[in-house]
Amino acid sequence: MSPDDFDYLARLLRRRSGMVLARGKADMLRRRLTIVMHRYGFRDLRALVADVRLGHEALADAIAEAMTINETSFFRDPAQFARLEQDVLPRLIKARGAASRLRIWSAACAAGQEAWSIAMLLDEMGLGGWRIDLIATDFSTAEIARAAAGRYGMFEVQRGLNAARRARHFRAEDGEWVVADHLRRMARFRRFNLLDSYGWLDEVDIVFCRNVLMYFDAANRAGVVERMADTLAPDGVLLVGESENAEPMPAQLRPWPGAHGIYLRTPQAALKAG
Repeated sequence: MSPDDFDYLARLLRRRSGMVLARGKADMLRRRLTIVMHRYGFRDLRALVADVRLGHEALADAIAEAMTINETSFFRDPAQFARLEQDVLPRLIKARGAASRLRIWSAACAAGQEAWSIAMLLDEMGLGGWRIDLIATDFSTAEIARAAAGRYGMFEVQRGLNAARRARHFRAEDGEWVVADHLRRMARFRRFNLLDSYGWLDEVDIVFCRNVLMYFDAANRAGVVERMADTLAPDGVLLVGESENAEPMPAQLRPWPGAHGIYLRTPQAALKAG
């Protein structure tokens, strides 16, 4: 792949997904493009890039989707899930007691492990009679389809799930583990690009946007976080990856005391910053 082709693809990815592709990622780009090359029947990477330069929109989408598929697991970043269970959710449950409703958005959910982990935790907290709206989105059509299907191999369910959780929330079927119906009733899935308009979203109580902001440049990262903050309820919570640098945060968000990557929306924080 020539430097010119690499630069062209880097611009394409940034324009379509917000992802910033450093030159140190050239080997990863080649691996992901090889998969796309075989799928579309190109003889080599040069032919693939030449075709996408001619305006092949479906191919450009496939390249962008291939580059935004990220590794994930159930209950990734256990410390955040512990904080969610012990502190964040109890506070929101108390505040929402009259309505008995929670709305949660798992953005960039990849193959669905994060979304289903959230659903498991909510089920285990005994919210019988509550309306749980769990919205899960991802840029990749293939990944969001996998997430909605809720079917995982043994290696996948062993990453983050103990035997008790597997038995409670999954059923074995044709050599795979399938998400149980009591979790499916909480969740809905759709493809969504975080750079697009958020107008379709109603106010949400919690937004998960973890381990994805690191791939954006500063301008896109700030824009995504600002729009996510605007979707939150006045006392809503944003979670980013524990090791992500999402600063500076919008004025209406302040760090959750003693937690990494968790931010609380509060009008007082916005007024103080202003």
